[in-house]
Amino acid sequence: MKCSKSSKILTAATAVSLAASLAKSCEAFTSPLANPVNKRSVSSLGVSIGLGPEDKPPTPEKEAEKETTGTVGEVTPKFDNPYDPERVILGEDGEPLAHITDHEPYRQSRVSNSDRAADAWFGALLESEGGSFLGSISEEHKQRLLQKVELADEPVINYGEEEWTPYVVRRLPTSPLYPAYGLETYGLPVPRRGAEAWRHFDVNGLTAMDYSGRPEGVGTDKELSEKEIEDTVASLKSKGAWLDDDLCDGRLVYINGRFCPSLSKTTDEVKNLNSADFESGLSAETLDLLARLPDGHTDKLAAEVPDSSKGPLTSLEKLSGPDHSVGKATSQFAINNQQGTAAFAALNSVKAGSVAYVHASMKDASADSEEGEVASKPVLVVNAQTPSGGSASAEDDKGVAFHPRLLAVADDRSVLSLVQMCVDLNEDSEEAPCATFVNGYTQVYVGANANVTHSFLEESGGQVTSRVEISDQEAAEESIVSPREEEAKRPALRDTNFQAIDVHITGDEGAYAGSIMELGGCGRSRISISTCLLRPGASAAINGFSLSGGAQRSDMRTNIHHMAQGTISRQEQRNMVGGRSTASFRGRIRVEQSAQQTDSEQLSRTILLSDHARIWATPSLEIIADDVTCTHGATVSDLSEEELFYLRSRGLDRTTARNLLMYAFVEEIGSSVDERIAGGFDDENGLRSRVVRRLENLVPQGEKTLVGGEFQSV
Repeated sequence: MKCSKSSKILTAATAVSLAASLAKSCEAFTSPLANPVNKRSVSSLGVSIGLGPEDKPPTPEKEAEKETTGTVGEVTPKFDNPYDPERVILGEDGEPLAHITDHEPYRQSRVSNSDRAADAWFGALLESEGGSFLGSISEEHKQRLLQKVELADEPVINYGEEEWTPYVVRRLPTSPLYPAYGLETYGLPVPRRGAEAWRHFDVNGLTAMDYSGRPEGVGTDKELSEKEIEDTVASLKSKGAWLDDDLCDGRLVYINGRFCPSLSKTTDEVKNLNSADFESGLSAETLDLLARLPDGHTDKLAAEVPDSSKGPLTSLEKLSGPDHSVGKATSQFAINNQQGTAAFAALNSVKAGSVAYVHASMKDASADSEEGEVASKPVLVVNAQTPSGGSASAEDDKGVAFHPRLLAVADDRSVLSLVQMCVDLNEDSEEAPCATFVNGYTQVYVGANANVTHSFLEESGGQVTSRVEISDQEAAEESIVSPREEEAKRPALRDTNFQAIDVHITGDEGAYAGSIMELGGCGRSRISISTCLLRPGASAAINGFSLSGGAQRSDMRTNIHHMAQGTISRQEQRNMVGGRSTASFRGRIRVEQSAQQTDSEQLSRTILLSDHARIWATPSLEIIADDVTCTHGATVSDLSEEELFYLRSRGLDRTTARNLLMYAFVEEIGSSVDERIAGGFDDENGLRSRVVRRLENLVPQGEKTLVGGEFQSV
């Protein structure tokens, strides 16, 4: 190929240019003046920017080389303590900014109108009329609520110290320190609309209700006449909430928060603890268990966690520390991962009239059995509520609150089957309905080689209104009253039911199996269960089902905390959401660094029955250990068209086919409930029959058609 002289000159110039560019590119990787990958820069706000901490802190010689003359917003780097009074930060005008040391004036500066309403609502519950009945426990927890969190910076830990970590978030000394969301007014976090623990929950609707009333006679036993006993027993049997004396090891019945001796079967180990028991003095161990608060607000672990490298672990906030610890329970980072139950557990201690106490000891096991363990008869604890909630007031806008409490302790090598039920009583009576707030707190402690089966059934609030998903126009075309209007007038829509279940497996090889079924018709319901596996070989199985319809707002939250080595957990959560209801599920599993060889599985499955129903399903895993087997997943779907076609091709009508599929979806969870309380298939008042009636109330109507690109029930 021939080229002209001018083209040769151009080619040579291009080559020189490319060579120069290449040299500059190489310098970018080899020149000592280039910024290394981990070198930090400083923004105008004095915040370090980079990909992470340096491998080693800068030496004093390098610090001395840095220019110490300040520029706008620059932080002088010569002080080891970031809050040293001599540290100078310049503002935009070039003048030094004053350090902020008194943070109290800023405590309420981020509180919104919604937050103020939540604080006032909680304060009305705390200061409601009536005394406390749990002795020192009531006093201690009330003090925890009223004592505000101190606004103080975390101590400065220097490099080389045992607790030093590069993952520290600090404020500038010229900026104020704010409390974590929910801690502006009280010492334990209360509901906040935007907080992680209350996301997707109807906080504004909750705080708009007044539950500051108290049932009549709280703290005293409820005496019933012979006629009332007969009627109450018949009503409880019709709801499956009754076991005869020969079918149970104990039975404790509470009506509107008051203990009913005439309906209960008590023993030395299944009994009601009232104010007299607290005044006469309970054992120090029992008081310590009752004093524990969930969500890590009692930092001392219920049992020591063995750790070969650090020795026995006793502090929750220091697990997997210092780099991966959760930290103080009142820090914003820790609160973001909590269930929001601590304040309500403390409120329960302040306002509860008594405590249901269940104790399973090793002597309950048969010596003739191979393992020393036999299936014990269940212990039944029933919390029933009447339409009036036990209120003596005729004020329509003022609801009542009662606070059921249960403490269950299973000693080493014991067996316990515990059944809890929340039911309605005398719904057909002429009592004026009153809005009710149920704030239950259940504590379960499982010893070494103990086996606890726990069935929790929430069936209060009656049934929701069916077919609320249809529009008012469709209702008019069918010449029926609008289901939405009927649902809005339903008294139970004003009710709220909160349940917190706190489980601690404190012995080697301890086993806990919980079946939680949320079936009621309360306007707002929330069940939170936390399970801590503290000893090697501990195992937990959590099966949950949540059914919501009408205009309900339901929330199910679970927390499984693996702390010891070789622990096992299995969780399956099923949700069925119909009508115009909104449901949420958040399941959290955390595996600490000390919990090597953990085996954990979690699955959430949801069926949406209408186009207007909503579900937020959030399974999550936090794994610090590196030798684990963990899985989690979530599915959301409608009823299968293929399965419906198969059933209808066998002669079933559309409604029956759908109801059959819905029941099969629930039965896998319902079958884990104690069979003596679940009843037989032909038992009219058994759990299966009650579930079927509730499902029939929510079954979708009409054929499915393609609307807007999706199959929908019309």
